Amino acid sequence: MEKEKQANKKKKSFYDYSLLFVIIFLSCFGLIMIYSTSYYTAQLKLGDSTYYLRRQAMILLGSFAVMIFISKIDYHFWTKFVVFAYLASVIMMVLVNFTPLGREVNGKKRWLGISDSISFQPTEFVKIALILVTACVIVRLVSQIDNWRVAAVVFGLAIPPGLLVLMNNLSSGIIIFGIVFVMYFVASKKTLRFAIFVGGFLALAFLAIPLGEQLVKAGVLQSYQLDRIHVWQNPEAFASEGGFQVLQGLYAIGSGGLFGKGLGNSIQKLGFVPEAQNDMIFSIICEELGLFGAACLMLLFLFMLHRFLIIANNAPDLLGALIVTGAMGHIAIQVILNIAVVTNSIPNTGITLPFISYGGTSLLFLMAEMGLVLGVSNQITLETL
Repeated sequence: MEKEKQANKKKKSFYDYSLLFVIIFLSCFGLIMIYSTSYYTAQLKLGDSTYYLRRQAMILLGSFAVMIFISKIDYHFWTKFVVFAYLASVIMMVLVNFTPLGREVNGKKRWLGISDSISFQPTEFVKIALILVTACVIVRLVSQIDNWRVAAVVFGLAIPPGLLVLMNNLSSGIIIFGIVFVMYFVASKKTLRFAIFVGGFLALAFLAIPLGEQLVKAGVLQSYQLDRIHVWQNPEAFASEGGFQVLQGLYAIGSGGLFGKGLGNSIQKLGFVPEAQNDMIFSIICEELGLFGAACLMLLFLFMLHRFLIIANNAPDLLGALIVTGAMGHIAIQVILNIAVVTNSIPNTGITLPFISYGGTSLLFLMAEMGLVLGVSNQITLETL
């Protein structure tokens, strides 16, 4: 009788619709906030108040289709292209930094393309490539994962693209190394070495200025990146320079109060906070929706991370668990960095808020990454009678 019951059990594929709902909700909320933060500037500079909204909405529709497509493919399929993806990521960053194909926008050379309309940020591709590469390497060497040589291999793979990204994008460089750190931490059984590493990192934070000066001399950092550290420590002293954006963002947060001024009623977005629809969009959310709205948004991100954790714990194999872990580390680090920058808890590094900030390249590759996570969830099987 027991054998007959087991034979009658059918395997049913799981698909995390809760995560899909959160992705859709955050993306739609992002569209609302992009329009709210940009309509004044878009009308003033471009004569079309819906310019940023329309562009982001079109990219969102295409990106959503890409996400669904990737989620329906077995994630093991993408491991066939990890070597190509890794080499492509390094080559693209070399092209950005050292060839005329690297385009400078707002004083930052982060774009690869032949014109402003035909260009993208390869940094976003680097994040996905490293998640896949790191997952494959750890799976292959998992039996020796706590060996220092294996650790050197895992982190050594992140160094070439990571340093190339650091040259012009400090925040993305931090995220890249952070993703690899989180993935290796989850795979490893040793915790003491990670505690030492985190302690060393915090110690370096107290030496930010002297260390930054040495890195500028060595050519690792740009001088403007060091200036941001000075601005972070004393934004009032640089109010007419780099501290202007930081101070205006803090004014927006402070004036929002508990429940905000109401959607669309921000004052700081009227030319006071530069590019409010990009990196500083969280400050406008605080001003218009208040502390309550900001807390609700952060709870949604926490719920997303919770779904990642559930998928990773139930993934069919270590590869799937590591892919989801990498995506979880990416979202967590980027959200923390963005909110920390806006609240001036860390130096301004120019980092977007996932799903919310304006940016086509970021949204496209972010959705592709979410497709990988949903693809892992789709390989989880449930036994039903």
